[in-house]
Amino acid sequence: MKDKIKVALVGNPNTGKSTIFNALTGLNQKIGNFPGVTVDKKTGFSKLADGRILEIVDLPGTYSLYPKSADETIVFEVLSDPKNSSHPDMVVIVADATNLKRNLLLYTQIADLGLPVIIALNMMDLAAKSNMEIDIDALAKRLNVQVVSLAARKSQGIETLKNAIQFQSEIPLQSPTIDVEAIAPELIQTLSKELNITQPYIALQIAHQHEHLKYLTKTQSNRVEELEKQFDFHSQKSQAAETIARYNFINDVLLDTVKYKSVALEENISNKIDHYLTHKVWGFVIFIAILFSIFQSIFAWSEYPMAIIETVFVWLAEMGHRYLPAGVLTNLLIDGVLSGLSGVMVFIPQIALLFAFISILEDTGYMSRVTFMMDRLMRKVGLNGKSVVPLIGGLACAVPSIMSARTIENWKDRMITIMVTPLVSCSARLPIYTLLISLVVPKKMLLGFINLQGLALMSLYLLSIITAILVAWVMKGLIKSKIKGYFIMELPVYRMPRWNNVGITMYESVKTFVTEAGKVIIAVSIILWVLASYGPGNSFETIDQKYQAESFKKEYSGAQIERFKSSEKLENSYAGILGKSIEPAIKPLGFDWKIGIALITSFAAREVFVGTMATLYSVDGDASKMESVKEKMANAKNPNTGQPVFTVATAFSLMIFYAFAMQCMSTMAVVYRETKNIKWPLIQFAYMLVLAYTASFVVFQFLK
Repeated sequence: MKDKIKVALVGNPNTGKSTIFNALTGLNQKIGNFPGVTVDKKTGFSKLADGRILEIVDLPGTYSLYPKSADETIVFEVLSDPKNSSHPDMVVIVADATNLKRNLLLYTQIADLGLPVIIALNMMDLAAKSNMEIDIDALAKRLNVQVVSLAARKSQGIETLKNAIQFQSEIPLQSPTIDVEAIAPELIQTLSKELNITQPYIALQIAHQHEHLKYLTKTQSNRVEELEKQFDFHSQKSQAAETIARYNFINDVLLDTVKYKSVALEENISNKIDHYLTHKVWGFVIFIAILFSIFQSIFAWSEYPMAIIETVFVWLAEMGHRYLPAGVLTNLLIDGVLSGLSGVMVFIPQIALLFAFISILEDTGYMSRVTFMMDRLMRKVGLNGKSVVPLIGGLACAVPSIMSARTIENWKDRMITIMVTPLVSCSARLPIYTLLISLVVPKKMLLGFINLQGLALMSLYLLSIITAILVAWVMKGLIKSKIKGYFIMELPVYRMPRWNNVGITMYESVKTFVTEAGKVIIAVSIILWVLASYGPGNSFETIDQKYQAESFKKEYSGAQIERFKSSEKLENSYAGILGKSIEPAIKPLGFDWKIGIALITSFAAREVFVGTMATLYSVDGDASKMESVKEKMANAKNPNTGQPVFTVATAFSLMIFYAFAMQCMSTMAVVYRETKNIKWPLIQFAYMLVLAYTASFVVFQFLK
């Protein structure tokens, strides 16, 4: 008996596959890539009652083994290639009990691959409310497989599913669902012999997909092409014949096992709600109102936990300076690493709230309606309706959103989507926005219930979405293609959010934010502290000698002298020289050389801006006075004018710059990886930089 069982979780989109995956694995998950491709690989672990480890691979959602995207190609590759590292011992097919006919198509295909199969019949509670009667035992007997009844949203049936997996080896293998060989007998027999394939359906699928299968050599793929011509094989005709045969089989099965009494109550309610939520006018009004509520809540609900985190980091800095031995290492730890981290960790509550709201909108089914509504607008600017998914996903992070554009078949639509998605304000910009807004926007209520800070934040997000749409409209005329795209989407019924899933999403998002951003911030903070603490030649010694003069000691106090000395050292440090070198270019935007340093360092990750400002002002500040990064920036003065550095004009100019500029190395890398051409990320960087500089210049000149 194996110590570990590897199970592939497969299913159509919107069947609750992710809910079952989370229920089985909890927080014991990891995300990587499938070997040789950039498709996300989600793996989780659980333990069976007999002590064996259950490794679960969550394969991308697909309606069929005939792929329409790179994600869907992975499903057949994993299931048909025993040498694939993700190849499973068995497959759990998650099927929506309320839409069994469509879901069973995928089951019949996977069953004919010859792998042991279990059907996880999810949403049985909704099927019962829909007045559907499904005879589970009769269905299992007809298909000769284990069928497990689940209501995953309520955590019902999860243990039963684990038990079914544990005892699957004792169940006879399911029978073939259709006569596959009858579709292309000579081709299937020849391919099976030459490629040493035991299952006829794998041979048939190879005939359909050989150009895209990475486990076939070029010689093998060419040979398949030769055999197709030899036996006059037509892929579309073959697929049509197979689909008809499968649905004939499915109809016979459902006739004996499923009875429908009346139209689902939930479906009727959903249709009535959609009359308003997807209305061509009121739908957008409601969407903006929901966005308004979200951003109001992000500011209001995060205030106290953020204050607690700020207090903790200030206390840690005070304790560090008080009890750690004075020296370079202590300064690096407190003024470099701790200050850099404090500037980002303080925004954990806001990040958690943003992802919680996004998860709730997805779980209830409302995000699908937003996608549907935006499709009308997308088509007018030359985009495919599927472009909405990456654009909405861009609110969280541009990197996975750009990768999700693979589902767009039309090349032009896909390229435009990739080029404009980074304009949508992601969660990495949130710390910058909220910090600058808190500095210059009054903490006041308008009309008694509108938080001005939340209104400013929502305006920035709406501006990013509108700009992305306008840029897409411009690119519609620049990028040429004659192929038209299409958009097909299923609208799920409205449901209550799964709070366990929302919690897991919040945890995973915060964990990723802290670990991924934290690594970059620590590295950048250490490098930046070194650059800000040392200068070329004996410049620092000259500054020390300058302030040791008796004239300074008579005119200024010791604390003032230390302040002047640290400021002058920072200006003459390597970081100061770097900032001063670009200051002439950014001065028209209202930025000084310190902000210039932050613009450079934050190209590694946008969040680094806050950490950079914290580090710079720690090096430049009074070591005896511990302040949060917001207090340091609020107290910063322009040495020439004596006015605050972060005025309304400067703060909004900076926010607009970050709203439009490509300040993310990871995004450029993924654009190159997805387009396979360096020109696209370079064009993207250039147009976004010009847009950011121009918009920032206009805003600063208007507000100053």
